[in-house]
Amino acid sequence: MENRGIANLLLHEKPAGILLSLRDKEKKYPTVLSKENDCTYTHTLKIVEELRGYGLVEFEKDGRIKYVTLTELGEDVAHQLEGLVRYLERIGKGRGKQEPKAVESEPQPEGKAEDEA
Repeated sequence: MENRGIANLLLHEKPAGILLSLRDKEKKYPTVLSKENDCTYTHTLKIVEELRGYGLVEFEKDGRIKYVTLTELGEDVAHQLEGLVRYLERIGKGRGKQEPKAVESEPQPEGKAEDEA
């Protein structure tokens, strides 16, 4: 498993989506996480293993079935990540409503006053 840093991991769509999918307190199969995040099962397992390495998720076995759940640290990180996502979405929505910035006039050749141009 490549160690790419937790910030780099969580600032990508699939890992962030998987972490946020686990916020609803339900135990989830890796297959369910794959479907919810439009991700292959193999890629989902790789991401979940990386999240587990950071102590954000854990596996719970119930017979042959393996569930993924957030740890206490994972819940805290998912909460903060959700807040960041909401904040960025507000910025993105407001962006289209802003008026364009005024364009500064082109510099005039030396020796000519602005009113002469």
